[in-house]
Amino acid sequence: MANQQVWRYKSTQRARGLVLLALGVVKVATAGQLRQLVLPGTADEQTVRNACKDLRDAGLTESVGRTFRPGRTGKPVAQDLWNLTPAGLAAAASELGRPLTEMGSTARDAAKAGAPHALAVTDTIDAVRQAPPRPTKPVARHTAPAPRRELPVRPQGLGHLRGWSIEVALPTHGTFTTPAKGSLHTDAVLTAPEGGVPLLFVEVDNYSEPAAAVARKIADYRQFFRRRVADPGGRNIPMWSTLWPAPDLISHPPLALVFAKDIPEAVLQRRIDAVRDAAREHWAAPQTRSKARAVEAREEEGPRDYTDVVPVVTTTLALLTKYGPHGPVWTRFGRTHPESLTSALAHRNTMNDDLARTDRRHTGPRAETEGSTGESPTGARDHGAGGRSTDRTPDWACPSCSATTNPAAPGLDGYTPAPGERCPRCETIHRELVQQREQTGILARLRVRSPA
Repeated sequence: MANQQVWRYKSTQRARGLVLLALGVVKVATAGQLRQLVLPGTADEQTVRNACKDLRDAGLTESVGRTFRPGRTGKPVAQDLWNLTPAGLAAAASELGRPLTEMGSTARDAAKAGAPHALAVTDTIDAVRQAPPRPTKPVARHTAPAPRRELPVRPQGLGHLRGWSIEVALPTHGTFTTPAKGSLHTDAVLTAPEGGVPLLFVEVDNYSEPAAAVARKIADYRQFFRRRVADPGGRNIPMWSTLWPAPDLISHPPLALVFAKDIPEAVLQRRIDAVRDAAREHWAAPQTRSKARAVEAREEEGPRDYTDVVPVVTTTLALLTKYGPHGPVWTRFGRTHPESLTSALAHRNTMNDDLARTDRRHTGPRAETEGSTGESPTGARDHGAGGRSTDRTPDWACPSCSATTNPAAPGLDGYTPAPGERCPRCETIHRELVQQREQTGILARLRVRSPA
């Protein structure tokens, strides 16, 4: 009993372990961010703050910087930044089950400087994960028990914290552990095959560099993705696949651009357009039947060769936080309408799609003849239960989130989707986004017209 650790701030072992795990991934964060990442069901930030302080007493964490973030009233409030010590980094490696060589740095220097970009990356990871709040076990007290709390509702998230890595070197020369000077470092990498996203690289834009610099990063990603090495069997494979196996990809791994800074809609759109146009040769899939292999044509004109392109999807941190990764908030370069993440990452007019269309053209006349007689290929008529013929409108996949949709499930406002239209949930989100854009445009015009 003499050697038993005494935790001055009474934190639980579970809370300390989760804080170590979170800081092992994101490297630097406020107590509020850590709470959202691993303990969103707690009443406030004090549970996480106590864990951070107990870990500090044990020499595993430290707080060497501060930042200003919106408090409960929306006004900026000074908040401590927490990061790991070298001993804490080793402990976090144990929690994550990763080699210490893959853990990166303690981010001490970034924390001292306020870590604005690192905090934006942490916010992005939280917005994608959307950890569901779970009720916590109340601490036994002598006073009357507190009333039952209503837990906040968050959108459906994607992936687990262990599936994230940040600031990973992507060497065009050298190795992952000793990259050549000037090698790109990705902001974050997500592996979530269980959610339909086997691999996703993430760049968080804080409006701190010109659009041309962001476009050059897309070129750097493509250069890294093209690099090939020999595997133990002597096969020539992409270097990225030695760390993140994703055998089902038919293109280079996708890249998500998350615009974190709150700027006017028109300014943001000009920035996105500038990045898109400057990096077109790296994300646009050429037509396979065009002698010139043009990349200017619309994606709908196919078939397309995706072998050597980097698919790029964009969103804002505000939309991602509000609607989650499965909401229609992602717009892929080359497309005009927002979609869910899995829909935005799905390729259109691939060679397989073209072969399927060819097969349908060959079987089309027979199918049309059978359809005109109302008979199936076996000669049986299409009847529902009890032998009655059925004229029910078939279900379809929502063009935004791919959910099964039909007119029999109208929205709360009475919206009834027609075949091929958005599901009620996505239509509601779409109307909110349109209304926000209209309000933003009106406010912008009023600001322009107001006297100085």
